[in-house]
Amino acid sequence: MFPDLVLLSARLLDPGTGSLLPHTALAAGGGRITHLGQDREVRALAGPATTVIDLKGAVVTTGFTDAHIHPVSGAERTMGVDLSGCRDLAAVRAALAERAATLAPGTWLRGWGLDPNAFGDAPVGAASLGPVLDGVPALIDLFDGHSVLASARALELAGVDGPRRFEQAAEIVCDDAGRPTGLLLEDAACELVEAVAPKPTEEEVRARTGEVLREMAAAGLTGGHAMDANGATLAILGALEAEDALPLRLRVAPWCQPGADADAVAGLVRLQGTGGTLWRVAGVKMFMDGTIDNGTAWLERPDCHGESVHAFWPDPDQYSRVVGELHRAGVPTATHAIGDAAVRHVLDSVEKAQAMGGAPVRHRVEHIETVPDDTVARFARLGVAASMQPTHCCEYTRADHTDNWSRRLGEERASRAFRCRDLWEAGARVVLGSDWPIAPFPPLGVMAGARHRRPGDLSLPPHGPEQALTPLQALQAITLAPAWVAGEEGVAGRPAVGHRADLTVLADNPLDVADADLARLPVLLTVVNGRPTHRAAHL
Repeated sequence: MFPDLVLLSARLLDPGTGSLLPHTALAAGGGRITHLGQDREVRALAGPATTVIDLKGAVVTTGFTDAHIHPVSGAERTMGVDLSGCRDLAAVRAALAERAATLAPGTWLRGWGLDPNAFGDAPVGAASLGPVLDGVPALIDLFDGHSVLASARALELAGVDGPRRFEQAAEIVCDDAGRPTGLLLEDAACELVEAVAPKPTEEEVRARTGEVLREMAAAGLTGGHAMDANGATLAILGALEAEDALPLRLRVAPWCQPGADADAVAGLVRLQGTGGTLWRVAGVKMFMDGTIDNGTAWLERPDCHGESVHAFWPDPDQYSRVVGELHRAGVPTATHAIGDAAVRHVLDSVEKAQAMGGAPVRHRVEHIETVPDDTVARFARLGVAASMQPTHCCEYTRADHTDNWSRRLGEERASRAFRCRDLWEAGARVVLGSDWPIAPFPPLGVMAGARHRRPGDLSLPPHGPEQALTPLQALQAITLAPAWVAGEEGVAGRPAVGHRADLTVLADNPLDVADADLARLPVLLTVVNGRPTHRAAHL
C-alpha cells in the first residue's frame, strides 16, 4: 500500500532527546508514521496519489498540542470587538466608540479581552468607560473569561438592579448604595445578562470555529485539549468533521459544576469516549476557584483587598466526593485551581481518591498561579500534571508587581508566580497551553513565553526569570507532556514509526532559535493524521 504523505529533505527533531534523527525523510499512511529513512528509499515508496513534499532542510517535529483551549466557546466569544490590545481606558473607549458608531439603535455591542490593568487606578466598572456606552446595550468580556462588564442599558434589559445571592461563588458588584457597577463575577452572575443578549446561530458559530481552527493549524497546532463542551460544542465538532473541515485533533472535557448530583456525574461518565476520528470526549473539567484579578480565587489567607477567601464549590467536600466518583470510574479530571488553597484542596482530593484504589488515572490541575513549596512537591508524588499557561504571566503581570494581579496578592505571593521551573524540577509533568481566548494561541509564542517570561515588549524585564523553562523543556511541554497526560505516550509525542502522523514543520530548529525570536519562527507545514492542514505557498 502506498503512503498518503512523503516528506523529503527534512531535519527530524525528536522532542524526547532534543537531537536530530539520522533520517532525512518520513512516510505516513493511515494516519500513522510508517517509515523513517533517507530520501531515496522513502521517495521510492510513493505512489501516484501520494503527496510528496520537499522540505528543503526544514525541521519536522512532533505536532504541537495546546493543553488548554476553548475552541468553540472561544470562537463565539471573540465575535465582538477585540480589546486585548488596549492598554489604557482611552484605547478601550476609542475601540468601543468606533464599533458603536456602526450599530443600529438598540443593537447589542459585544467586546472581549478587556484587561483590568487598562483601568489603572479607576474602578473596573461601566462608569469608568465614560459616555461611550450611554443607551447602548453592551456586554464586554474581561480577559480572564470569569467576568463581564455590562452597560447600564444591558443591566436594565436583564432586570439586574441590585445584589443577589448565588449558590456558587459569583457576584453582582455594587457600589455603596447597592447599585450595580456593571461588573459581574463568575458564570452565575454573568449569565443573568447573557441570557437576554442576542446569540449567534449554531451555523454562525460553526463557521467561526472553522475559521479559528484553520488559524490554529497555520500557527503549527495539530491538537488541543478543549476545556469545555458548552452549548453546541459537540454537535459543531461533529459537523466540522463530517464536512472534512476539522484541522486539529481535539480532546474534549465537559464541565462538572457545583451541585452536580449522582445522575449528572453518571451522565459525564457515559459521555466518555464518544466522538469521531479527530475528536472525542475524554475527561471532566471542574472549578475549585475563580481568578485573582477578580478577587474570586481561593487563597489560604485573604488578598490585599480582603477577598479571594472562598472556594467555587460552596461545599469543597462535595467536590472531593465527585472527584472520587470520577476516579473510580477511570475518568481523569482537570480542575481550574489558581489560588494556593484551591490547589491544595485539589491535591488533597486526588490523594483521597487514589487511596480508594482502582486503576491509575491521570488527573491534572489547571493554572496554578501561586503556590508554596510544600504544594509544589506534591505534584510528582501524586502523579498530577501541572497544566500551565506562561503567557498569562507574560501578558497580564509585571516584573515590578505594579499590575492588578500582583497588587492583589502582595509581594510574597506575587513572587512565587507561575512556578513552571520549580514544578518541573520537582518532577511534575508540566504541560503548556494558552487558555485561548484568554491569551493568544500560537504555540511558538506560548513556548517563547515559557522561556523568556517577558511581555510583548521584550525590552521589559522578565517576571520571575528563575521560573523560565529551557528550550527543550518548553518543547517537551507542548509535545510529549500533552501525550502523557492523555495516556497516549505510546502513540503520540515523538516522530517514531507507529506514532500518529501529527507533525509541525518549522523553518529552523526551535531549540537553536533565540527566545526573543522564537514567536516569529515561520511555520511551513502542519500535518494532522497524515494530511496537511496548513502548507506554506513555496512548498
